[in-house]
Amino acid sequence: MCDTPGRAVGDRFETDVPARLDRLPWSGFHWRVVIALGITWVLDGLEVTLVGSLAGAIHQSPSLALTETQIGLAASAYLIGAVAGALGFGWLADRIGRRRLFFVTLVVYMLASIATGFAWDFWSFALFRALTGAGIGGEYAAVNSAIQELIPARYRGTTDLCVNGTFWGGAAIGAVAALVVLDPAILDPEIGWRAAFVVGGALSAVVLLLRRHLPESPRWLMLHGRPEEAAQIVGRIERDVEAVKGPLPPHPYGNVVLHRRGAASLPEVWHAMFDSHRERAILGLVLMSCQAFFYNAVFFTYALVLTKFYGIPPHEVGWFMLPFALGNLMGPLLLGRFFDTIGRKPMITATYALAGVLMAATGAAFAAGWLSAWEQTLAWTVIFFFASAAASAAYLTVGESFPLEMRAMAIALFYAIGTAAGGVVGPPLFGWLIEGGQRTDILWGYLLAAALMLVAALTEWRLGFAAEGKPLEQVSAPLSAMRWRAADR
Repeated sequence: MCDTPGRAVGDRFETDVPARLDRLPWSGFHWRVVIALGITWVLDGLEVTLVGSLAGAIHQSPSLALTETQIGLAASAYLIGAVAGALGFGWLADRIGRRRLFFVTLVVYMLASIATGFAWDFWSFALFRALTGAGIGGEYAAVNSAIQELIPARYRGTTDLCVNGTFWGGAAIGAVAALVVLDPAILDPEIGWRAAFVVGGALSAVVLLLRRHLPESPRWLMLHGRPEEAAQIVGRIERDVEAVKGPLPPHPYGNVVLHRRGAASLPEVWHAMFDSHRERAILGLVLMSCQAFFYNAVFFTYALVLTKFYGIPPHEVGWFMLPFALGNLMGPLLLGRFFDTIGRKPMITATYALAGVLMAATGAAFAAGWLSAWEQTLAWTVIFFFASAAASAAYLTVGESFPLEMRAMAIALFYAIGTAAGGVVGPPLFGWLIEGGQRTDILWGYLLAAALMLVAALTEWRLGFAAEGKPLEQVSAPLSAMRWRAADR
């Protein structure tokens, strides 16, 4: 074990930080990373599910009385905020570091979520939802990039999918919570839906405490000309792991040669995305936008379909949301390891394609009136078992596609473009279709969502690449990498 950064000549230096991080066995440190960073997805799932489950109660709220279309527009406001937050905070994360952004984005999310519970009309509700989305958008960029940089290569796919999938653990909790806050025998629904937002936001304070003990990403430090500090952090991690796991294995590969430089400029980001990595940019855009439309169109109007077409009372929607959330959770947990063993390309293709085919079949059955409320829920549960793994893999793909110096910005940009292209349109479109009251109208929306998932599957099959088990620096060479010539030694 060595805490030194390696040999330096001028602004060039060698570093073994990537190899040292990738050789580590799974340990308590990695569990702390996953829990402290990934728990945000649990809280996000809790809150977003509450919005879906509470849609009926908010629609009937005497103080808000939102229409179905306004509920769809509020969902779009959340997504617009997420787009803006991802871009702004993603740009900052690549410049000032992952760790600082962890706290800023979480505080924004926490305060905005609490404020939602005190909304007094549609505009205040939409504003607070937009601010909540801004915090979550920033989290997606900073947290996904940090997890990919800290987790060993052989576990990266499994971990990234599982962490993103824990959103649905929060969704399951939210579904159960909705049963309580919307039950008139327990709590006045007008108070209940407001309390749900306040309590959900307040729980974020616990996450702030968990994150205090996480270090800055050594890879981020390394790439920003601070290899000494990066090596010291890795050294502390190694000592902690060795104390529990024993001697560490040898380095799986050699040193990386870099030169000191600042953050990637916007022209460099543009060149990397749309010139040198053009096919990966197309792939990321298609995967992100198609899954965003697919998810947001269905999920944000889930409760409206149940209440309007199946006559489910708003306070009972949580019973139907629970299996849906569990199916989404189990998809990444059970399928995640195959993205590291069978491989990214075949698994991403298969999950997108299966979700699309099943959605088309279910949409036809819904339009024909063949399904009961529970049968509809079971069909959605199976569909999103595969769609959840597919959606999580989209974030994994974008993070692995581009150089480390622009990792957070890449995730943010493609999340923003994909969400704007596929997510913002979906909820109001489906809200409008549902408001019309015709099952055949909604079928066209389901068929469009299914077609987009099939397009994404074909794009992955054509443009996908193998990243399983490979270090990030090999999957996409850093901008600051250069050849270490014999004359320089």
